Amino acid sequence: MAMTIHVDVVSAEGSIFSGLCEFVALPGEAGELGILPGHAPLLTRIRPGTVRLKVPDREEELVFVAGGVLEVQASAVTVLADTAIRGRDLDEAKATEAKKKAEEAMRDQTSGLEYAQAEIELANAIAQLRAIERLRSRRR
Repeated sequence: MAMTIHVDVVSAEGSIFSGLCEFVALPGEAGELGILPGHAPLLTRIRPGTVRLKVPDREEELVFVAGGVLEVQASAVTVLADTAIRGRDLDEAKATEAKKKAEEAMRDQTSGLEYAQAEIELANAIAQLRAIERLRSRRR
């Protein structure tokens, strides 16, 4: 039997995932992170993107996160996400529309703060679309 570690993915809306995993991969602030059982303790921010969860004897689960914080302890991994959406619940049309609106807002911005907010919204929309594409390619 493979070694596992307990993983919780939570957001302000509630718990998205809680269970044992063989590994977790997610977009860290400085690049892609891979967490295996026995990983050194770690606390870091995460970027918008896909959290990949390898659950024993099941297909990999995907969760979109719009940024947040990762905490790794000896026996647990906790992802505290600003927003988290299960891969199967992502809406491509909605993400495409959000991307379009963010791009328009960046073109039409009237202040630096509005531009920065539009950049964040654009990064989130692009990350969602990438997660959707990853799901789509796994189904082929």
